[in-house]
Amino acid sequence: MKVLVIGSGGREHAMAWKLAQSNLVSEVLVAPGNGGTTWSGQDGLAPCRTVAGNVEDIQGLLALAQQEGVGLTAVGPEVPLALGVVDAFQAAGARIFGPTQAAAQLEASKAYSKRFMAEMGIPTAEFGTFTGKAEALAYLDSIDHLVVVKASGLAAGKGVIVCDTKDEAIAAVTDIIDDKRFGAAGDQVVIEERLTGPELSLLAICDGKTAKPLIHSRDHKRAYDGDQGPNTGGMGAYAPVPEVGQDVIDEIMAKVVQPTVDGMAKRDAPYVGILYAGVMLTPNGIKTLEFNCRFGDPETQVVLPMLKSDLAEMMLAAIDGRLNDVTVENHAGSAATVVMASGGYPGSYAKGKVISGLDGVEPATVFHAGTADKNGDIVTSGGRVLAVTGTGADLQQALDSAYQGIKKVNFDKAEFRTDIGQSSIENQQS
Repeated sequence: MKVLVIGSGGREHAMAWKLAQSNLVSEVLVAPGNGGTTWSGQDGLAPCRTVAGNVEDIQGLLALAQQEGVGLTAVGPEVPLALGVVDAFQAAGARIFGPTQAAAQLEASKAYSKRFMAEMGIPTAEFGTFTGKAEALAYLDSIDHLVVVKASGLAAGKGVIVCDTKDEAIAAVTDIIDDKRFGAAGDQVVIEERLTGPELSLLAICDGKTAKPLIHSRDHKRAYDGDQGPNTGGMGAYAPVPEVGQDVIDEIMAKVVQPTVDGMAKRDAPYVGILYAGVMLTPNGIKTLEFNCRFGDPETQVVLPMLKSDLAEMMLAAIDGRLNDVTVENHAGSAATVVMASGGYPGSYAKGKVISGLDGVEPATVFHAGTADKNGDIVTSGGRVLAVTGTGADLQQALDSAYQGIKKVNFDKAEFRTDIGQSSIENQQS
């Protein structure tokens, strides 16, 4: 069957790459794709081609799937989910993997998500939700702990401001509500207790009743080494996290993921797709930071290389409500990915820089994100340009492979973190 992947980033390249490994798949289409999402069938991969499409043009995407005879569509980014792409495909009888618009509120509205967690008894930080500046500032006056201020709506992973002082929190509220830093995404603001501890990303595949975890991972959101600088969409990730045991994963599934699936079913919004739980391992136990309603980026670039099971088969089983019939297996060892970004990201940056060295990175794998094909040259077209992924018997080997790959790729003013995974390496050595 033909498979359509909706999206254009490194996550979607990784999804297409993994789906192309399935014996069920004859061809993969990626709309709108990027400079790396076209290849001929080779090395056990079905062919893949980039096709025109707009992730916000729901009817256009449906027409594309129908014209191409697509048997399965997989949604990468959050925007089309929030716009109801799954609802539209389902109404037309097309098979699509992802949550409905109602279920995707878990990501599309942080205010909805926090209220849902409170109602379901899912462990999370103390919080308040506000539409007006005065009430938000009054809430800040009523508490004595540090906070994180978030735009409730979708802000491309950048709508979170971590505050070190009350003055910074006041400034963040002003920035979002008065200055419209995140546009309409900031029409409602969530102020929540700032938690401490290491973070963990757990992605689970869900069929509306059953949830099964994929391998857990950790990403690095700050732009610079030592977790310094502004938040980004993610500068690297690794899987699994060596110091996190199965007992923690079991606890997250029991206290966070399964109650979420159960709670959405009770709300007549069965959750089908990938549920991403961002969790902090605090001194007071696990706390849920957020939900994403799709594969994470760059977590996907380490989770899918570690996945041994057939992704297309898993997606179809989830759509059909028969996830219990499928076993989720992972490869032994570890994976690590390092993001190469345009100079200046997440602020302003130049585009159109020619990228060289892409053909010589083996055994690492390069997943394209912000790239484009310009007259046969692959050039930069976004902030996060590439994710270079290595695998190995352990985390150190995976990191060595990724960074060896990084050395072979070049574009003007490329930036990347040099300390991905180092906290876990140091924990292992101590």
